[in-house]
Amino acid sequence: MRFVSRILTASLFASAFVVMPASAEKVGEVGVDWLGNDIIVEAIHDPEVEGVTCHVTYFDRGVIDRLQKGNWFEDPSNSAIACQQTGPIVIGDIDLGEGGEEVFKQRQSLIWKSVVVKRIYDEKNNTLIYLSHSRQVQDGSAKMAISTVPLYGQDVTWKNKK
Repeated sequence: MRFVSRILTASLFASAFVVMPASAEKVGEVGVDWLGNDIIVEAIHDPEVEGVTCHVTYFDRGVIDRLQKGNWFEDPSNSAIACQQTGPIVIGDIDLGEGGEEVFKQRQSLIWKSVVVKRIYDEKNNTLIYLSHSRQVQDGSAKMAISTVPLYGQDVTWKNKK
């Protein structure tokens, strides 16, 4: 048991030093049952696109639920996302490829599973697409959500568009 405890402590310590692309600010928490399960609502500011804020929700299992189900170190990979223009948009050095780039990652298990937000630029429709999905080592999930921010008007500036 001491060995397992040391491994868990080392994993948690190491994960504290992983650099995340964007930080989230918790803006809400809704209890969904008496077992302590909650829906967390976080605001994410895109580090390369000023003036866009995304709100991401995900499920946070309570201690009683973890004990009952036996899966102590994992939360469900369900998530939802909504993004809006919250000021003048200034677009920095973003990946313009169709694969986009990761803007945010939130661990849903000790090691293997995360909820990820990727930004994709749709040049033809002049729109930023934000995709929230689960990333897993195996047994990938089809659970996803999408939000778009159209880039029109005088409130959009590109710093480095090629």
